[in-house]
Amino acid sequence: MSWKSQLKEALPLLGHRNWVLVVDKAYPLQSAQGITTIYTNERLLYVLKYLLKRMRREQHVKPIVYNDKELLFMRDDLCEGIDSFKSELTRLLSKSDVQVLPHDQIFSKLEEASAHFNVLVLKSDCLMPYTSVFLELDCGYWPAYKEKSLRERIS
Repeated sequence: MSWKSQLKEALPLLGHRNWVLVVDKAYPLQSAQGITTIYTNERLLYVLKYLLKRMRREQHVKPIVYNDKELLFMRDDLCEGIDSFKSELTRLLSKSDVQVLPHDQIFSKLEEASAHFNVLVLKSDCLMPYTSVFLELDCGYWPAYKEKSLRERIS
């Protein structure tokens, strides 16, 4: 089954607090039970673009996007091609609220979440460091301000 078919089957099952990652080729195969890794054999930005397009069709979830802080400091003199990658990534994520955190902090959030919630990893053929994109899924039909209002009523 193709990675696109697997993603199409998985997205309706995923919800608030699940994660979907689009990662570079060196991203480790994790051993936690709730983590599923699919090798796409595609460009990272192509996989991300496809994922974002599919997610826009889903009404039940919306992504909170995380990028590695280290990527901000990467330049072509350190990694050839990274400048154009960053430009295209910025364009792809222009409609998203992107959180930038050090890689280790994102990994800690992911580790904590994966103890209780499933994580889907879409592994690309990208050979550039700190290019992985981490999407924490939030509820697509219940905004944070309404949740806050509800909690205030309950208190």
